[in-house]
Amino acid sequence: MMTGASKRQRSRALRVILVLVAGVMFAGFFALGTWQVYRLQWKLALIERVDRRVHAAPVPAPSMAQWPQLNAEADDYRRVQLSGVLLHGATTQVLASLERGIGYWVLTPLCTADGAIVMVNRGFVPAGVGGWKPQPAPAMAPADACRAASGPALTVSGLLRLSEIAGRLRQNEPARNYWYTRDVQAIARARGLPAVAPYFVDADAASATAAGPVNGEQPVGGLTVISFVNNHLVYAITWYALALMVAGATVWVIRDARKQK
Repeated sequence: MMTGASKRQRSRALRVILVLVAGVMFAGFFALGTWQVYRLQWKLALIERVDRRVHAAPVPAPSMAQWPQLNAEADDYRRVQLSGVLLHGATTQVLASLERGIGYWVLTPLCTADGAIVMVNRGFVPAGVGGWKPQPAPAMAPADACRAASGPALTVSGLLRLSEIAGRLRQNEPARNYWYTRDVQAIARARGLPAVAPYFVDADAASATAAGPVNGEQPVGGLTVISFVNNHLVYAITWYALALMVAGATVWVIRDARKQK
């Protein structure tokens, strides 16, 4: 049988272990809360930078030499301008769901003077009766499509957006010409286009109108959705609250043990 001294010693050791575990939990929760505070500051700074870019004067779109250095933090949502000829035969429709309803983005390659190809999002077109009906896949563009391109030169102003990545739930289906994300590289491969920029340009309303209608529908430009999920403050409060709960429980256990003595 355990003596009273043994029981007290065991109880004391258990309390020490509990306090140590509580200390580790408090430190972990506090660190997570502090990390979320840093994330909150980063997100607010990002939102401020994007807001400045959206309302800034347009700058020339990145050239081919600048493509490898592009990144989302420094370049996404920059207001840019570029000129060239549209390859209407390689237009691609990408499913879109906006407040306006279900429809599709109209992406058309634009050949620039330096031989590069930039995808231009000419705007949103609502789906026809019966739901989204993508057009049949256009024929593969020849390698020298830009040399053979004809038509008036067009100047496009809009927001630079880096290529989207296919989602896990819905994968693009190039063979069926079903596109759910604006993955410019995948679209370029499906159309046989070389030297395509790793970004696309969301045309503003004026540029979309200047580009003209598509299959009798005039795409509506200037509808870029700028949205950032910012729950970091809620997360920080949650982690700090858990840390305080652990600290409070630890204090209660220690005071209770002293009362028993």
